[in-house]
Amino acid sequence: MAESFFSALKNERVYRTVCATKSQARSDVIRYIEGFYNNRRRHSALGYRRPNEVHYGY
Repeated sequence: MAESFFSALKNERVYRTVCATKSQARSDVIRYIEGFYNNRRRHSALGYRRPNEVHYGY
C-alpha cells in the first residue's frame, strides 16, 4: 500500500508541480494528502472506501 501511495503522490502531484522553496513543496504535499488523497480517493485495498472513512470507522 505504501508503494501505491507514493506512486500516486509522485504522479498526481510532485511531477506536475514546480515549487520555489522546500517549504512551499512541503505545504503543497500536505494539502494534497489531507485535502484530496484522504478525503476523496477510494482505495481497492480498503474495500473501495476512502482512508478517512476507514480511520473514523474504528
